[in-house]
Amino acid sequence: MIKELEENLKVHNIKPTAMRLLVLEYLMDKEAAISLTDMYTEFEKSDRTTIYRTLKVFEENGIVHSIDDGTGVPKYALCEDGCKCDIGRDLHLHFHCRICGQTKCLTSYKIPKVELPPKHIAEEANLVVKGVCNHCSS
Repeated sequence: MIKELEENLKVHNIKPTAMRLLVLEYLMDKEAAISLTDMYTEFEKSDRTTIYRTLKVFEENGIVHSIDDGTGVPKYALCEDGCKCDIGRDLHLHFHCRICGQTKCLTSYKIPKVELPPKHIAEEANLVVKGVCNHCSS
């Protein structure tokens, strides 16, 4: 498992360190997006700044994307294989449950291409559907 994690980081031009391997493994085990605070709580003996820097390196190199789900706290989730976080190709819906508070990537539901007026340049896009997830509605 460690070799696979190391290879994943190397493919994204990221030097494997102990913290980066731990964070990647942690994110791979999660079905929902995770906030920095959630992660910091799980890594008791780690420095919050180190975790934040790790997430930023991952984001800059296409391993994770950040999600603004309207809660005021960015969440982080793993990107799909081959994702470049390209606005015209890789964007998908996110779902935020108002009951459990989880935010999930709905990667099979792509955001359609949005045509902007002339001279408008899209730099990021985010579509969050809010409601009650299947777990909480049962």
